[in-house]
Amino acid sequence: MTRLPFQLELRPPFLIVRFDAEQRILGWSLTKPGFAMARDVVWLEVRDADLGPHVDPVDFMRAKLSAQGLDDAAAFMTAREIARHHVAQSRIGRAVVTCVTTVGLTNGERVGERRQSHDCVAGTINTLVHISHALSPGAFVESVSIATQARTAAIMDTNKLRDTLAITGTGTDCIIVAAPEVGPPETCAGLHTELGEAIGAAVYDATYAGAAAWSAELKQKRATVKRELPSSSH
Repeated sequence: MTRLPFQLELRPPFLIVRFDAEQRILGWSLTKPGFAMARDVVWLEVRDADLGPHVDPVDFMRAKLSAQGLDDAAAFMTAREIARHHVAQSRIGRAVVTCVTTVGLTNGERVGERRQSHDCVAGTINTLVHISHALSPGAFVESVSIATQARTAAIMDTNKLRDTLAITGTGTDCIIVAAPEVGPPETCAGLHTELGEAIGAAVYDATYAGAAAWSAELKQKRATVKRELPSSSH
């Protein structure tokens, strides 16, 4: 992995990615959905108790950000421990793509088969994809598509690690693609391009690592609970 194109700071309950200069972003974060500009991308770790039925999650998020001087950040919200984030980088030709993600799968869904009820706490996959050079609007959209494919492929490839129905993601996944505005923009990011390959590799590797770690932790927790259950007497 080459030098990261940003500073990465763990400041609980925040994980903060800070660029040297503002980046053009596209995604569907709580605070900056769609096309926007941002220097900081932030994950906020929350617990179920933080978000009761009468709490507006956007207002809650903005208040937390403001208290830390991060009012202008693009922000994710996650129940995953932010210390358990994963970073991967891919260089193909001149394209360097860096992915930071947190992966929790308790809120798992299969595309086209929405569950009607959720019996477990929220979990989500929050993904930042940074691309080393400028993108046209169309290439931004295509990059989000490639990142989504890579995330889904990684989750499907780790389904075998879990004793649950196969899922393709969670109901609250979020992706942000970021790129600088300096220089001529890349106009294509399809699977057949160097950029598309680099996006896919970085997102796949980070997501697979996160999903595998989450699955291993879940199995360990279940094994611990099973050992602690009182033995039945006959």
